[in-house]
Amino acid sequence: MNAAAPGVGTGRDGRSRSAAAGHDCPWPQAREAARQAVRAPLPAEPVDLAAALGRTLAGPLTALTDLPAFDTSAMDGWAVSGPGPWRLAGRVLAGRTPPPLADGWATEIATGAQLPPGATAVLRREHGRAAEGDTLRELDPGGLPPGQDVRPRGQECHRDEALLPAGTAVTAAVIGLAAACGYDRLTVRRRPRVELLVLGDELLDAGLPGPGLVRDALGPLLEPWLRAAGAEPIGRRGIRDDFGLLRDALRHSSADVVVTTGGTAAGPVDFLHAALAAAGGRLLVDGVAVRPGHPMLLAELPPAGSATGPRYLVGLPGNPLAAVAGAVTFALPLLHRLCGRPPGPGRFVRAGARLPGHPTDTRLLPVRHGEHGPVPLAFDGPSMLRGLALADALAVVPPGGVPGGERVELLATP
Repeated sequence: MNAAAPGVGTGRDGRSRSAAAGHDCPWPQAREAARQAVRAPLPAEPVDLAAALGRTLAGPLTALTDLPAFDTSAMDGWAVSGPGPWRLAGRVLAGRTPPPLADGWATEIATGAQLPPGATAVLRREHGRAAEGDTLRELDPGGLPPGQDVRPRGQECHRDEALLPAGTAVTAAVIGLAAACGYDRLTVRRRPRVELLVLGDELLDAGLPGPGLVRDALGPLLEPWLRAAGAEPIGRRGIRDDFGLLRDALRHSSADVVVTTGGTAAGPVDFLHAALAAAGGRLLVDGVAVRPGHPMLLAELPPAGSATGPRYLVGLPGNPLAAVAGAVTFALPLLHRLCGRPPGPGRFVRAGARLPGHPTDTRLLPVRHGEHGPVPLAFDGPSMLRGLALADALAVVPPGGVPGGERVELLATP
């Protein structure tokens, strides 16, 4: 079901009832609405391991073999059979298949090498001494327990064992585990294609701000952040304050998700709502009870170009910190759902100091980890990024604030 938000619903014009009535949608419901807007994750496709980084597993990662695939030595030293002292014979290196080892014998062995059949333990090099006559003795005789410093076959996993669930983000560690298990390719979800439309006549792409002109901070901030969230940015375009240009950009974009910055309010050149309607879009949430960033919106666009399913629009406010609030509210949950990533359990900690809140709305507050927990930072206005650049997280502060020592949810910063 394509819902606006749990308990909110939509009117005949496609706007959330809370928006149609002139009320902002509560922030927790707005964040959930972004996930519920997506009917199903994007299709799966097999890719080489090197191309899987940042993608999402479309199915469980299952072991193709035991790990390790054979008994191996965990240390440099000697593989021994039975109690000592032992007679020495030969050497076992990694990558070689060793001959059996008879009782009372030992052979030099390297870390990671296959244990000879019949070996009962490994004596570390620093714990033994090869004496005259090719005899090996323990420096501190006390008996070598069977299995000492041996990594037994299947210690980490057994063949056909499920190692990671579907929906796991593919990190470098996941690629390493897959390679160790024998994978050459992984089946992952297609990346959501995202186009970023930066709205406004006053924005500069380079150089110093001037009279009436400001640098675009959101394009350089959002593009790598969305890529890290699993998206495939397909372009960033500046759109002048022109209704027709914006309407056509929304109508013809081939992206799965169009992200706009600015134009979400009701100013004289805020054309986003009108352009959305003209492009055949349907508002899902219009306005969220969150500070900063409450004039944000989420909408569905009809298919266009190479897109065969619905497209989505995330309208972010033009102020930088407000736009970041909109991204964590709408863009990230939407992208994670398209990638097939399940929602996480949330990260909750005790506040290290009082976290000030808004009287009626949720507040997303840049915080830094203090001695006793997160503490608020200065420079937290809607148009500021300095506090965010210093922040370790965004604290989700409910209306009225959070006293020191109380639990608060933390969200990752860009």
